[in-house]
Amino acid sequence: MKGLVYGGPGQRAWKDIPDPEVRDPRDAIIRVDAVTICGTDLHILGGDVPTVERGRVLGHEAVGTVVETGSGVSGLAAGDRVLASCISACGICEYCRQGTYGQCLGGGGWILGHLVDGVQSEHARIPYADLSTYKLPERVSDEAAVLVADILPTAYEVGVLNGQVRPGDTVVVVGAGPIGLAAVVTARLFSPAHIVVVDKAESRLQAAKMFGADTTIVAGEQDVLETVREMTGGLGAHVVIEAVGIPATFELCTTLVRPGGRIANIGVHGKPATLHLEDLWIRDITLTTGLVDTFSTPRLLDMLIAGQFDLGHMITHRFGLEEFMHAYDVFADPAHSGALKVLLTRS
Repeated sequence: MKGLVYGGPGQRAWKDIPDPEVRDPRDAIIRVDAVTICGTDLHILGGDVPTVERGRVLGHEAVGTVVETGSGVSGLAAGDRVLASCISACGICEYCRQGTYGQCLGGGGWILGHLVDGVQSEHARIPYADLSTYKLPERVSDEAAVLVADILPTAYEVGVLNGQVRPGDTVVVVGAGPIGLAAVVTARLFSPAHIVVVDKAESRLQAAKMFGADTTIVAGEQDVLETVREMTGGLGAHVVIEAVGIPATFELCTTLVRPGGRIANIGVHGKPATLHLEDLWIRDITLTTGLVDTFSTPRLLDMLIAGQFDLGHMITHRFGLEEFMHAYDVFADPAHSGALKVLLTRS
């Protein structure tokens, strides 16, 4: 079969690799039917995640069909259509028992496309399959379901819940990529008074308005700090969500938050950022970081099935699996700033 293989910073190839095999009784093998490229994959290719080894198959967001299960898998059978979560959970360790699956001590957590081969391939091995997949009803499309593999629970848990978005809040989201847009969608569940989105790309800001942003700010053309202060009576935002992952955007977030406010960092950071405690120590700021735990995935799927999320415009580019290299080019090229989520499916 073929898979998208990481060859070191800046190097990737769609090439022949061995078919996956059941290695543990709790494994399942899936045929990958739909898969996406994540901004985290670009961070890996940029050398920001040194724990990813050369030769690793990337990818952690997929919908697939079960073709084989290990003897320890009880809830799945060949032919089941499933969502493969970005987080794997052993279900036994101290963190899994608390629902903090992202910190699993039993060999789970974020492992797909990181510590074990991922799902950007024709078939994939899913460890701890009973706890790391979700059966999908026929009425939910692959295209809609795959957005619940990572971006929706990540934005919801690490951004909105960690940021404690409340009714009446002013929320600023810095970064209008897929994660930032998902933060806009899920923040709306808590009735904030105002959602502001900051990005450099006008096309992404237009998408932010489509998904529920009240105000957009073009970074580099408008004074972000002054604009936020003007709309908040000089106080700043109640909640600022960082959805980029570079020092400049993180440091911007710390200037936009009001005293007593909350900064929720979602972005994947590969370089140090300065935390200006000389300014912040007196301002009662709460700063959170996090890896998604996906405890919210079942509920988000239920809401998707019930039609409470309209995510149809999130997928902007569609390719066949054999076009993986071109799909990466489109997703990574700033000239294609309108590329939000790239979907690859079997021809």
